[in-house]
Amino acid sequence: MCGIVAYVGHRNAQDVIIKGLKRLEYRGYDSAGIALLNNGLNVYKKKGKVADLEDHVTGEELISTIGIGHTRWATHGEPNDVNAHPHYSSSRKLAIIHNGIIENYSALKQELINKGHQFLSETDTEVLIHFIEDIWENNHCSLEEAVRLALNQVIGAYAIVIMSSENPDMLIAARKGSPLVIGIGKDEYFMASDATPIIEYTKEVVYLNDQEIAVIDNGELRIKTVEDIPSTPYIQKLEMELEAIEKGGFDHFMLKEIFEQPRSIRDCMRGRLDANEGRLVLGGIREYLNKMVNAERIIIVACGTSWHAGLVAEYLFEEFCRIPVEVEYASEFRYRNPIIREGDVVIAISQSGETADTLAAIELAKSKGAIIIGVCNVVGSSIARTSHAGSYTHAGPEIGVASTKAFTAQLTVLSLICLSIAQKRGTITDQALHQLLVELETIPEKVERVLALNDQIKEIANTFKNASNFLYLGRGYNFPVALEGALKLKEISYIHAEGYPAAEMKHGPIALIDEAMPVAFIATNDSSYEKIISNIQEVKARKGRVIAVVTEGDKLIPQMAEFVIEVPSVHEALMPMVSVIPLQLLSYHIAVMRGCNVDQPRNLAKSVTVE
Repeated sequence: MCGIVAYVGHRNAQDVIIKGLKRLEYRGYDSAGIALLNNGLNVYKKKGKVADLEDHVTGEELISTIGIGHTRWATHGEPNDVNAHPHYSSSRKLAIIHNGIIENYSALKQELINKGHQFLSETDTEVLIHFIEDIWENNHCSLEEAVRLALNQVIGAYAIVIMSSENPDMLIAARKGSPLVIGIGKDEYFMASDATPIIEYTKEVVYLNDQEIAVIDNGELRIKTVEDIPSTPYIQKLEMELEAIEKGGFDHFMLKEIFEQPRSIRDCMRGRLDANEGRLVLGGIREYLNKMVNAERIIIVACGTSWHAGLVAEYLFEEFCRIPVEVEYASEFRYRNPIIREGDVVIAISQSGETADTLAAIELAKSKGAIIIGVCNVVGSSIARTSHAGSYTHAGPEIGVASTKAFTAQLTVLSLICLSIAQKRGTITDQALHQLLVELETIPEKVERVLALNDQIKEIANTFKNASNFLYLGRGYNFPVALEGALKLKEISYIHAEGYPAAEMKHGPIALIDEAMPVAFIATNDSSYEKIISNIQEVKARKGRVIAVVTEGDKLIPQMAEFVIEVPSVHEALMPMVSVIPLQLLSYHIAVMRGCNVDQPRNLAKSVTVE
């Protein structure tokens, strides 16, 4: 969840690190800190945003060519100056930054206390750097070896970077379950939780693998495993551009990313789809397509917004491929002794490709012989490397914590995978396939038409900005959209919201409806249309305030709903990519009107890399 930046080279490290922390602030923003070698090893840290840290160090003479920085999302210990990273070792010769959780820190801490160690913070991270120093001093070994020995006794997840006052040219990094990327420049190196702080300086990167240790010393990079086996760095070229991580004139990253969806959906389909020729090409799954075609069961594992995309995929795969599908919360999957058979296909969905619960679910399924197909956005991410095969969404960097373009990109990829399997299985007619492919190609243009309704949706948001509760209701393919709409509103506006299948309203939630309750219906003209009209009438009879997302040209629902948002007509299987857009805009505008920080909502971080 936390953001890591480190630098060694010829530049002023403070400038590189502070700028990098700002770009990683979406990963954590409870507190921030830096450590620099400047007349000794000095740590500067502050509760709050990176801007608060900047103010804290203003006026300090912080000239150094090596340093580490961190922006925190609290796990162990409340957000405050003391618990902020970096943390010193006992002698203050070492400093560490850490993303992850050390599960056995309590036992290690007690052992160290018995040896006379004193701790300033409540964090597991401070325990780790004390433990490393204890091994370093008592075993009379190199610091690199002390790190390796310590990590062999640590239980949990980590991405760490360590610097020492005794070696002004050395950084030591390691990872297990939390991402870490190393940028290689000309006589300089960068380290970060993801590539966003690096692309300004270099396009050459190394993604550190699980249980690897990287040592940068005297201008050279060495990598080995925690078992002390040397590893050859695999250098990749970044395709990301600097403009992709800037706001580009928008007030917030979230709004920019909502408006990027026509492009991101097109990018997702580019080279994979030709409706005129009836051609579908997904190179990332080509070798495993036959196994997917012959699968007796598909299991989808995901969290949050990605889980909602998985629910839509369940409808898709069962309707067009005729394969049974189960959609699982990754966070629960591994703890309930699931039945996984050899040959089952497990589709893991994650924007970041680093979601800890999803990675754990993958490892469990893999150990039981399942075929793992990854759907993620970040090239070189852990899920991409752990999966047998998969497809990138090509949505570009998503900085806003609340996922928007990731959702529609995931739906695009999942639709393409579904139709590829259906075509090969013969469970879809050529005519039906052609219709869906043609309609897929029109989705970006239809999303643009919905985005043109931004001002109208903003007016609706103004009406409901002070609401205390919201209900979102949908049927069929639009039920997961109701869940996603409710999640977006909760995440960024802090309004309590729930999504339900519209028919389930009568089984409890209808008791909540009164004249103060806004109810958003996703009521497009599909096979459930007549049924959802009945649900709208039930809400109206109880004086609920109805907002309806309907298909253009609808004559009936506008007579019942207080507010209507019209979206273009599209096949109901593809409608979630269109019907979700008004709900994203509604939540955005409500949050802004309430004075909320939509890009960095409280208590949330972009990538959940700890359990």
